[in-house]
Amino acid sequence: MYDSTCHIAQEIAEKIQERNRCQRNGESSSKLNVAIRSLLQNLKEKINHLKDLLLQAVSTHQITQLEGDRRQSLLDDLLTRQRQLQASYKNDGTETDVIRTSLMTGGVKRGATNPWLLEESEETRGLSFDDIRQQQQRIIQEQDAGLDTLSSVLSRQKQMGQQIGNELEEQNEIIDDLTNLVENTDDKLRNQTRHVKMVDKKSTSCGMLVVIVLLLIAIAVVAVWPTK
Repeated sequence: MYDSTCHIAQEIAEKIQERNRCQRNGESSSKLNVAIRSLLQNLKEKINHLKDLLLQAVSTHQITQLEGDRRQSLLDDLLTRQRQLQASYKNDGTETDVIRTSLMTGGVKRGATNPWLLEESEETRGLSFDDIRQQQQRIIQEQDAGLDTLSSVLSRQKQMGQQIGNELEEQNEIIDDLTNLVENTDDKLRNQTRHVKMVDKKSTSCGMLVVIVLLLIAIAVVAVWPTK
């Protein structure tokens, strides 16, 4: 409802400018005046309907107080725009030209009654609504192109991040394999060390046994050797 109301206000502004142009060129503007009056009445009705809807939404707690204040601010802007359009409709094209001329010469003379023109920027001054609409479309297209470029950059960064993630996973797998290999090698070293110790122990025991046997043989020989 709010967007529709803003669209009507924009349409009124365009028709007022067209009517003023017709008046400056000596063309008939009666049909435009009838259309503008009808649109102004429609705008007033829609604003009143918005007031009722907002009051109902706030009173029944359908929206928060903060949201109610935000919508009330939008509604106040619409009311201001309605008064500006009503004042512009009552003016003729001559006074509008005077206002534009005073703006270009550095000041607004007393009697300027169109606040919209007072806020007109250097970029849009002297442009028709169609020119302004085309200018806005070009700006939107440039912004879309910038967003497309940003999207491409983000997409490439995402791909790089995925590649880095895959590389880290591969490196982690290699590290896990190395860890398992080191653990297996360590187990084999411990087993070989135990085996060597057992062999060394057996070798020592075997040597002692040989010495004992030799001693016993020597004793036996001495015992049985005939004495003179």
